[in-house]
Amino acid sequence: MTDPPVRLAERRTETLHLIETLSRQLDGIIESSTHTANDDEHDPEGVTIAYERAQVAGLLDQARTELRALDTAADRLAAGTYGVCERCGGPIAPERLDALPATTTCITCANRRSR
Repeated sequence: MTDPPVRLAERRTETLHLIETLSRQLDGIIESSTHTANDDEHDPEGVTIAYERAQVAGLLDQARTELRALDTAADRLAAGTYGVCERCGGPIAPERLDALPATTTCITCANRRSR
């Protein structure tokens, strides 16, 4: 297992890079759509551009949510509660934390929640 502070920092850096990339991509889509017709209904490219814009915007929102979760995880690490399930108070497996460094629940509680 990777050291939690290192893993959080690595994932945060990856997420910031993803946010930068998606932001540039979204800006490019918006910029290119200003040079096309605004009639999505009759423009064969309009629907594609709108779909692509919505898809990238959704991914950007997810990345920003992940960044906030990672920052909250860093706060839990500083407070000494990182790796403790917020639902049952038990430990979160190191392998789970390695795969999902911002997770707040153990696998048992996560499985219960998904049912």
